This record gives sequence, structure tokens and C-alpha cells, in this order.
Amino acid sequence: MSAPPVERTDVEVESRDRAKPRRRLDPGRAQRLGLLVVIAVLVISFGSASSAFYDQQLTIFPLLRDISILCVVGLAQLAVMSIGHMNLAVGRMAALSAMVMGLAYQELHLPLYAGLVLGLLVGAAIGALTGWIISATGVNSFVVTLAMDFVLLGLVSLVYAQFTTSAAFTVKPAGMDELRKYSLADVCLGPVCGSPAVPQLFLFTVVAMLAVGWLYSRTRVGRELLLVGSNVKAAQLSGIPTGRRVIGAHALSGTLAGLAGFMLAVTAGSFTATIGSEFMIPSFLGPVLGGTLLTGGAVSVIGTLLGTTLTQVIRQGLTLLGVGLESLNIYLGAILLLALSTGRIRTVLSERKARTSR
Repeated sequence: MSAPPVERTDVEVESRDRAKPRRRLDPGRAQRLGLLVVIAVLVISFGSASSAFYDQQLTIFPLLRDISILCVVGLAQLAVMSIGHMNLAVGRMAALSAMVMGLAYQELHLPLYAGLVLGLLVGAAIGALTGWIISATGVNSFVVTLAMDFVLLGLVSLVYAQFTTSAAFTVKPAGMDELRKYSLADVCLGPVCGSPAVPQLFLFTVVAMLAVGWLYSRTRVGRELLLVGSNVKAAQLSGIPTGRRVIGAHALSGTLAGLAGFMLAVTAGSFTATIGSEFMIPSFLGPVLGGTLLTGGAVSVIGTLLGTTLTQVIRQGLTLLGVGLESLNIYLGAILLLALSTGRIRTVLSERKARTSR
């Protein structure tokens, strides 16, 4: 005769459920998923309000081109944010690199990509110099990069005044116009071609994202940069060369700023003294919205792309709806304030979680 079934009490069931580990969605991943949902909702909303939002040539192509440039700018800021610093000279570094490229094309007659490499080296050098000053003096990155911004502003203005009459280098090396106008539809593998809505400049962004993502997720240097951002004293006690890591982070920031300057110059069709003048706010919006912490120690490359996409979709959609430039700046400023508040809330929640898990 079989034994009667054992009846489980509510207390037993509850204790069993508590014993089971519950998988929680990572806050960073949840933030990126939320950004993706918001972007999708905005695209549908703006497209419903104005069918021109879906026009491949007039709207989507230039939108993706702007996203490509500003995502690289965001990665430049992300590089120094990873160690808890900021780069207020990111726009001027882009301008200096672009100036060197334009000068090389005009005076040295270098081909397109040789001039690009030269400009990237200059961007890396000025970034490394900035990092060395911060490391050697111990002065806050805010102060040093702000001072560097003024120095580079004067230097760029002097060089353009010396070598040009219109504050621009207008010499276009072979391939520059094609890079500005062509899309992935012009890149074919047999009968299969890319999308006409995606500019070829987006390929530079993909390469930059892959390189930065690999650095922070797969290399020892990247992990050490994040450790410096989390706790510089602990990093020093662990034997990490914090001074070199600060220099390296700022050198990477200068290199990426130079790449963004090149991309903007290609888009504009000339190398002008005003390149990078509007990079400041977008350089913070993308990474902060995407989950990169201002205090350092955590970065998100995909989140930077999503954060940049969100701001540019809002800008493009409101422009099509007839919103003026002043109102646009108000909206973008509000978004940045919200992003900073979200980042602070994330930090507080992470600290509380760490305390309760002890």
C-alpha cells in the first residue's frame, strides 16, 4: 500500500523559492535595452508624424553619418572616463588633427589615408602630453584639459591664419569626395551590395568600436584602465603603473578625437578651423546615456552608440517637425542632465548592493 502524498505547507514552498537563485538583469544591459526600446518608439513616432523621416537619401543617410562621427567622439570621451577623468579639449584635439591633415594634403600632397595616419599620430601625441601633465602635476583633468582647450584654440587659429586666406584647407585628396558621398550600396561582393542608407564613413566607426571594445574586454591594459578608474590607490598598491595608464587613456582619447575630426572634415568637404567646436556635449551624452560611469571603472561601447543614436534621432526628428535650434539645445541639455542623474543613481544602487552582499 503506497504512502499518502505529503502535503507541502506554504512556509515550505516559500523557503524553497527563496533558496533558488534569481537571475537579475544586469543594470547596464537593462539600460541599453531601455535605450533600444526608446529609440524604436521615437523612430516610429517621428516617422508617423512626418514621412520624410524615412527618406533614405535626405534623412537616414545624413542621420547615420552624424551618428558615425559623434559615436567616435563619444568613444574619445569614454577613453578618459574609464579612468575617472574627462577631456574638455576633445573638440580642439579633433581640430588640431584635422588641421595637420589639411596642411599635409595642401603642402605635402599626401594621399588620403597617409594624411589620416599623420593626423591620428598628432592627436595621440597631444592626448599623451595632456595625460602626462595630469600625471606629473596631479592637477585635476578638468583644469588641465580646459587649459589645453584654450591653448589649442589659439594654435589652430594661428596656423590657419598663416597658411590660408579663408580659414580652411580646401585641397581634396583623391577618394575624399567618394568617401563623403558613397554608401554601402557602392560596396558589393558579387551581386550582393550593401544598403544605400548606410554611409561608408560608418565603417570607420565600426572599426573604432571593435578596437575600443577589444581593448577594454580582452586585454590586460583595458582591465587596468578600469581598475584605475575604480580605485586609483588600490591600483597603485596592486602594482599597476597608473601614470602610464593615465597617459595611455588620454592618448587614446586624442587619437579617436582625431579620427572624428577627419570624418567631420570629409563630411564638410574641407578642413576648417571650426571643426570640433560642437563636440563637447555630444562627447558626454553618448557614453553617459549608454552606461559609462563618470566616476570611472565601467564603460559601454555599444551603449555609447545607442546613446548617440538616441540624441541624434531626437535632434533629426524635432528638426523635421520644425523645432528651432534654441529649443533643440534645451532638449539636449535636459537629456544630459537626466543622463547624469541616471548615472549617479546607478552608482548609489551599486554601492548599496555591494554593502548588502557582504
